[in-house]
Amino acid sequence: MSLITAALVKELREKTGAGMMDCKNALVETNGNIEESIDWLRKKGISGAEKKSVRVAADGVVTVSMSDNSAALVEINSETDFVSRNPDFQNFARNVSKIALNSGSSLEELENAKYLDSGKSVKDALTDLIGLIGENIVLRRTVLFNSSSNIFASYIHGQIDEGLGKIGVIVVIESNGDVIKVKEFGKKLSMHIAASKPVAISANDVDPSIIDRERKILIEQAKDSGKPDNIIEKMVEGRISKFFSEITLLDQIWVMDGETKVSKVIENIEKEISCNIVIKDFKYFILGDGIEIETKDFATEVAETINS
Repeated sequence: MSLITAALVKELREKTGAGMMDCKNALVETNGNIEESIDWLRKKGISGAEKKSVRVAADGVVTVSMSDNSAALVEINSETDFVSRNPDFQNFARNVSKIALNSGSSLEELENAKYLDSGKSVKDALTDLIGLIGENIVLRRTVLFNSSSNIFASYIHGQIDEGLGKIGVIVVIESNGDVIKVKEFGKKLSMHIAASKPVAISANDVDPSIIDRERKILIEQAKDSGKPDNIIEKMVEGRISKFFSEITLLDQIWVMDGETKVSKVIENIEKEISCNIVIKDFKYFILGDGIEIETKDFATEVAETINS
């Protein structure tokens, strides 16, 4: 039987967040093997990572990775901005971002992918990281683009380190132009997307249910004007056009000059660098978007801390 030293117990505690006695028992049961002890704690439901998983994680980072034939966005959430600046968290985020380039397009595939040369999955490596850092961390979502013929461009807004930030954008461009010049334009377009947040490339790409819902709202609003039906119809169509100019990429006003439509900007770039440019797809992740955070007043937080 291996000697269970205080240093071993400390190391296991730092990796898992479990209690001192639980760590000692795990090491005894596994003859001092750290990795087996981590698994033992998880099986027993003792690992600190399991207990932290119920806490809301709405901070963290969005990552962007690109290769010649693929591009991936990943969002990894933590409870606090402090953790998003932790070197261990950032290294994990970068590694997962690169793994995402070859792991498939679903979150499940990414979670089950091999994590470097550790012999563990990404999901298991995440559990270890939670125990080490002491906060809940969530691999929230991912998207993967694959293409051998299209050009990828990207932008990270609120960058805290290389490839890590608060908003990540990827644009997929079909073009016969100079790749470097197309990428330069693609980065500017990605910056526009981060600022303007379109929901589709053009009006033809908008979900019909979104249009129907907006049309019904606009009709009800127009009826309050008391105008005849034929006038109401024209009013609604005019407002639908304005709606498209707000939510579709090609109809939006270019943020960099505040007056030219994006479609016209693309036309100008095509002439400038003598090529065709077609926007095939885009995707952006906004950190924490859609996550509900329970807010409490300071007095409540203090009271809960004292009584915990």
